[in-house]
Amino acid sequence: MFDDESILVTGGTGSFGKKFVEIMLNEYQPKRLIIFSRGELKQHEMRQIYPDTNNSPIRYFIGDVRDKDRLYRALNKIDVVVHAAALKQVPACEYNPFEAIQTNIDGAKNVIDAAIDRGVKRVMAISTDKAVNPVNLYGATKLCAEKLFTQANAYSGAGGTKFSVCRYGNVVGSRGSVIPLFKKQRECGKITITDPRMTRFFLTLDKGVNFVMKCIEQMHGGETFVPKIPSAGILDLAKAVAPDCEVDYIGIRPGEKLHEVLVSEDESRNTIELDDKYVILPEHPWWQSDNWSGYNTMPEGSSYTSDKNFKKLSIDELKLWANCE
Repeated sequence: MFDDESILVTGGTGSFGKKFVEIMLNEYQPKRLIIFSRGELKQHEMRQIYPDTNNSPIRYFIGDVRDKDRLYRALNKIDVVVHAAALKQVPACEYNPFEAIQTNIDGAKNVIDAAIDRGVKRVMAISTDKAVNPVNLYGATKLCAEKLFTQANAYSGAGGTKFSVCRYGNVVGSRGSVIPLFKKQRECGKITITDPRMTRFFLTLDKGVNFVMKCIEQMHGGETFVPKIPSAGILDLAKAVAPDCEVDYIGIRPGEKLHEVLVSEDESRNTIELDDKYVILPEHPWWQSDNWSGYNTMPEGSSYTSDKNFKKLSIDELKLWANCE
């Protein structure tokens, strides 16, 4: 569906955005592919890899999702928006709560308003496992953003812009993730772990981007898509990345969980299960129940958590995922 379409990615110079552009250019033929972000240096660096000259569909827009007027300009004649812009570092959001709210919540509202008014066909917002039963401000802002994007379908109305959400776990090797941290710390012979019991969901960047693309094609508007992805214990990850290093246990940081949740027990009542994903269906009058007919809901009282996941990564698998072998 992306051939001859105009697509815009907010936060397009981030890890997700760069991989999205790579796959989009390799596998599709978009009419326009717009990178919308606020960092001129990152755009300059990305332009060296994906130039916006000659017949390239790439365009670079300096802008911030906090600026509704700039979004209105950028979304002119856009068909698909992938909203990946966010403040996502948990400690930074805790220390700068007003900034996190302005970007992650107010920015989400601006994207919704501009998309509806500009006649965008589909908008997919990228969320996180930390939005489920949040214990930190980052998760709380992403929960609010999820709710905004789901209910935005009521504002756009039948035949208007469709809004959905992709919610997944930690991306291996992305900026700010634990694997680059472990790799840097192992140079000193010591790594830090908050709690040895900790588990997390993991997926590769390629799989994350391909999952989002597939869900954009399948969305009716209102769903929250959750991929079936493996989990790993933080100690196993440490053994894979830095097996010979001393471990310093520093205690759980404010706003940190022992285990992450991708589908809560309460959400499971309205969640259908497919081979590769779960789809959380909205509970609103505008939702058409036959949009996803023929699928079974999750078992009563179930949930999808990193500590009780059906798929666990072994140390050898983690070595491959972290490119340690």
